[in-house]
Amino acid sequence: MTDFTTLGIKAIRDGVAAGDFTAREVAEAHNEAVSAASELNAFIVTTPDHALAAADRVDAARAAGEELGPMAGVPIGMKDLFATNGVQSTAASHILEGFTPPYESTVSQKLWDAGAGMLGKLNMDQFAMGSSNETSHFGAVKSPWRKEGSNAALTPGGSSGGSSAAVAARLCPAATGTDTGGSIRQPAAITGITGIKPTYGRCSRWGIVAFASSLDQAGPMARNVEDCAIMLGAMAGFDPKDSTSLDAPVPDWAASLDANLEGKTVGIPREYRMDGMDAEIEASWEQGKEWLRDAGAKVVDVSLPHTKYALPAYYIIAPAEASSNLARYDGVRYGLRDLPEGAGLQDMYAATRSAGFGDEVKRRILIGTYVLSAGFYDAYYTQAQKVRTLVQKDFTDAFGEVDVILAPTTPNAAFALGEMSDDPLAMYLNDVFSVPASLAGLPAMSVPATLNKDGLPLGLQLVGKPMDEQGVLNAGLAIEQRAGFTAQPEKWW
Repeated sequence: MTDFTTLGIKAIRDGVAAGDFTAREVAEAHNEAVSAASELNAFIVTTPDHALAAADRVDAARAAGEELGPMAGVPIGMKDLFATNGVQSTAASHILEGFTPPYESTVSQKLWDAGAGMLGKLNMDQFAMGSSNETSHFGAVKSPWRKEGSNAALTPGGSSGGSSAAVAARLCPAATGTDTGGSIRQPAAITGITGIKPTYGRCSRWGIVAFASSLDQAGPMARNVEDCAIMLGAMAGFDPKDSTSLDAPVPDWAASLDANLEGKTVGIPREYRMDGMDAEIEASWEQGKEWLRDAGAKVVDVSLPHTKYALPAYYIIAPAEASSNLARYDGVRYGLRDLPEGAGLQDMYAATRSAGFGDEVKRRILIGTYVLSAGFYDAYYTQAQKVRTLVQKDFTDAFGEVDVILAPTTPNAAFALGEMSDDPLAMYLNDVFSVPASLAGLPAMSVPATLNKDGLPLGLQLVGKPMDEQGVLNAGLAIEQRAGFTAQPEKWW
């Protein structure tokens, strides 16, 4: 008997299309897995009926001889940042708790149109602000992974921690994520799965709760490169409702996958080799170079000289945009309203935001408001935007010599919940390798590489030229085939 929860996107889609099993059987198996894994806290809301209804539509379409979509019969998890019609969408915040949108985000609608069904809304860092999934109003997600010899609860990464935990734990074959400074790639690396952030503008931001509008980008998280390619193809495409959407054709990335890198050049950024770097992270990076050489690529050093300024620039630009975007949550139109006795309008604003936003969200709003204020705008925000331009130029110059860049995804493996929560700066450093590609709007993905001495996953990151998702996916496939990463967490939940 097939264990449907072990199957990925392609295996489910092809099996349903061939009549080997029904989409309803797949949905029922995953609904059961989600229900049995409540201890992980990966889901804020479960929607078993949505998954079953979508499955029944696919089964009926197959029976009628209709053409099936690229995600037909695949039940997925939806990060709670995406608006879903009639289903609570909170961005894991208290201020939006109970909000049920009367509309569907463009990305989720594309996935439903492609035949996917929704198992539920996945937990995340509140308003996508965090790297450990500890800032959620609904509690931290626990990683399905454990250190060897320890039962301490570990982070699944963030902000897409519910997505990474659910995919790694085999609760769903794939999930949506969003990446502002690494929030697809970092949790994917920490939980031993694959995730890709496409070129900025590839996937519509319409219907996604905004964090930093010039950085936010949706992408897929799955258990292998091919599944990511299939799902990204279903998610991507021009959307006139999003002014930053790219009006460009969507290639069939899955059909064009090719792990032969003959004639390709891979760049290794000198500036990513930092003092005190984890020896196991560095060793996995060295192994990644050998794998790409084995695939036929030439490996050379490149320089990205402004890398050391990328993280501080990001933590000026992102909070600045967040402080503007989150001003809409005022208790007037929707969401939480805290109206103290005898309060005026300003008192209501203050009380609502104080009660509705978590500490990390408040911290970033305060930073953002500060750097946008009259006395500091030029000193901070303007300078950060100049740095962003220099970071983009670094990549442009490097891509004059190379086709793709290889780097670690994270500076460390999964850490214990609570280990960094009292030190925001240490938490921010989790994004040190992922932020530069975000500032430049480039496609980048994380692929699982190996396990460290504690039995925890380590990932490798590939960064490509603008619009060259194919190059990134191909290099990712080359690593995937040579790494042979099949490890998965032992079930304890």
